Amino acid sequence: MAMEAWYMDSSEEDQRKPHRLTPNQPLSLGHLKTLGVFHWKLNADVYETDPELEQLRRDHGYSFMDIISIHKDTLPNYEEKLKMFFEEHLHLDDEVRYILDGQAYFDIRDKEERWIRIAMTKGDLITLPAGIYHRFTLDETVQHTHMELSLI
Repeated sequence: MAMEAWYMDSSEEDQRKPHRLTPNQPLSLGHLKTLGVFHWKLNADVYETDPELEQLRRDHGYSFMDIISIHKDTLPNYEEKLKMFFEEHLHLDDEVRYILDGQAYFDIRDKEERWIRIAMTKGDLITLPAGIYHRFTLDETVQHTHMELSLI
């Protein structure tokens, strides 16, 4: 499945729901690039030896790698961590996330302060530019999500 992005509604409903506007207002990868957000689709089954991932890491100087498993059985203080991930924040460096398994959403603010939801699945690698407000949540398939790989 290809990565999807759309403008979000302002509902206070469960953060794991899609929150699409009616009618849906999808965004292209090209539009995300204008915001400094880049995407690659890789083979997550071979991430440890993937030459495409290695080339990407070399090209962009990504040297740090940390795997976090976001699952209620493996992540201590699971509910608190999910709430923390969903708090809007920014970083002084680019943020790189690679979904090794499962499905999740990254939300980013555009230049007009509108929230954009980016749906990611296994094999999606995304870079968010330094200084962009964002947040993260699992989607409604939460029982299957076991993810993510940080490259910076």
